[in-house]
Amino acid sequence: MQRIPEPELMNHPEQAKAYAEADFSEANKLFLQLFQRYFPDAEPLKVLDLGCGPGDITVAFARTFTRSRIWGVDGAEAMLKFARQKTMDDSNLSGRIRWLRARIPADIGIHGFDGVISNSLLHHLHDPGILWQSIRQNGQAGAAVLVMDLFRPANLEAAKALVDQYACDAPAVLQRDFFNSLCAAYRPGEIEEQLERAGLENLAVEIVSDRHVAVHGLLK
Repeated sequence: MQRIPEPELMNHPEQAKAYAEADFSEANKLFLQLFQRYFPDAEPLKVLDLGCGPGDITVAFARTFTRSRIWGVDGAEAMLKFARQKTMDDSNLSGRIRWLRARIPADIGIHGFDGVISNSLLHHLHDPGILWQSIRQNGQAGAAVLVMDLFRPANLEAAKALVDQYACDAPAVLQRDFFNSLCAAYRPGEIEEQLERAGLENLAVEIVSDRHVAVHGLLK
């Protein structure tokens, strides 16, 4: 199946609300488990979350790594509205998490991150190279990098089967977006080619579930 691109930004209020209210706890838990598995000794102090969406992983990461300060970046104001609500009434989190509206590869004005994370951003990008460029631009040498995303199934029928398996009870907007995201996702071999072009071939690419792929390693 050839890749079918989808819009880069998820800025419709109804769409953002559906994502903010959805239960992505399984995928979010997997993301944190992977970070701790790949970097068992890491205690990142300055973390960049690219494509943070409504902030679920940003907040979970901050609660797991209690010394960290995190910058959550997203291009969709509709998503950041819900992200800000997650930290508004928590003085500890609001003091450690900053939400920034920006579209990569724009310079966010902050560099030297010792952790760079991203979940479910890559498949939205028409030019995936801008994600890897942003990671190199903002991460310091030795920074822990974890990017997790969907990977594209073999065909439309396989994509539909995954939607039926994991989103059959979800609102129609989420079922539609999940299907479109699967069709827009990059395959592991394509990601390896992207990393080679970006000079990040030292990062590893690993299939971590029946629908997720992880890119991980330390920046040189």
